Amino acid sequence: MAWSGARWKNTDQAMTEALELQARSLLSAAAVRARAEQMLVIGLNGALTHFTIDLDRMDGVAEAVLAVTRKAYPTLEIPFHARWRHFVLDGVDRSARLAEAASWPDRAARARAEFDLAIVSVLLDAGAGAAWRYRDAVTEQGIGRSEGLAIASIDMFASGLFSRDTHTPFRVDADVLAKLPLAALTSAFQVTDANPLLGLEGRTDLLQRLGKLVAGRPDVFGLHDSPRPGGLFDHIAVQAKGGAIAASAILAAVLNQLGPIWPSRLELAGIPLGDCWRHPALETDDTTTGLVPLHKLSQWLSYSLIEPLQRAGFDVIDIDGLTGLAEYRNGGLFVDHEVLRLRDPADAGRAHAVDSLLVVEWRALTVALLDRLADLVRTKLGRTPETLPLASILEGGTWAAGRAIAFARRPDGSPPLKVISDGTVF
Repeated sequence: MAWSGARWKNTDQAMTEALELQARSLLSAAAVRARAEQMLVIGLNGALTHFTIDLDRMDGVAEAVLAVTRKAYPTLEIPFHARWRHFVLDGVDRSARLAEAASWPDRAARARAEFDLAIVSVLLDAGAGAAWRYRDAVTEQGIGRSEGLAIASIDMFASGLFSRDTHTPFRVDADVLAKLPLAALTSAFQVTDANPLLGLEGRTDLLQRLGKLVAGRPDVFGLHDSPRPGGLFDHIAVQAKGGAIAASAILAAVLNQLGPIWPSRLELAGIPLGDCWRHPALETDDTTTGLVPLHKLSQWLSYSLIEPLQRAGFDVIDIDGLTGLAEYRNGGLFVDHEVLRLRDPADAGRAHAVDSLLVVEWRALTVALLDRLADLVRTKLGRTPETLPLASILEGGTWAAGRAIAFARRPDGSPPLKVISDGTVF
């Protein structure tokens, strides 16, 4: 009986480990890409609930992307799509100015601070809504959307809002984040009844969750300092092989270490799956059937952590190991150019929950179509994935082209589909 009990215990343990492996397989860009492509194939076979697909219109999308890319980057020397681009206002790179004004004992100290800033700023970078504006104290401009959120967040960082020590403002301390009051973000974002910001409570809750998680994991986030989000730099740095780090390893660290901060999301075998949703058309032969990982904010963050690692002396490789971002500018690009068409045109006038089948289809199709679009753009420019990675095409690029056609179609530049956001997805 003892042997039988041990055998059952071992069997249970093996099953648990198998389930955990299946769950963790969804915490990767490879899973995002594979399942997005599967969704595209289903759509091309006419079997999706909400969309049909017209690939003949993709060439026109590629031309639109090339037009905005050449305007923004005439030499076609295109940086990565990362949060750092949004810290540039009127030609002044505010993050670089902050870094130059500080005294760093070594490159790793600067990298931790840049990780701090990038992580907090990206987590605050969900959709702002069309009405909100941030009045910049330097230029006196009213700045909306992602750019406004970026400038607001770097102002918070520079002021020491997230630091426990007023003499060292350029840091984010876990215990400060964990207790960050809603009123602090309300004031810092200049939110009023006349200047509403979507999902402010969700953003506050997300930063508090981040603070609590980081404070409780000094083995990951406090290797060379008191616990701070920027400690993730050290966790990633020790994984380098010959000074090289794969972009997919950055995402793996983000997903596995920060995953528990996401609220009210799916779990499998006790593992939080983050930006992952259900769709019955996507079938597999294991417990992950029907699950569609997208990891938009986590990949956006991973793209934004590449440059701090490079500045710290690491060679970040396999940039295209990450995928395109499943958000409303990239997704709107394909809807507004009619590559994606709604089966029911009335859906354009309705608001859709982020976990609705329509939104899951839209976001997954966006990821798969971005890969195809990247191939088209490279062919037109005679480039390769090595000389023009997807991260640069997004920056050049698809995000700007999505915004341009949105403003051409709708006066407020809103996306073609309305998504009910809680401030933690888009």
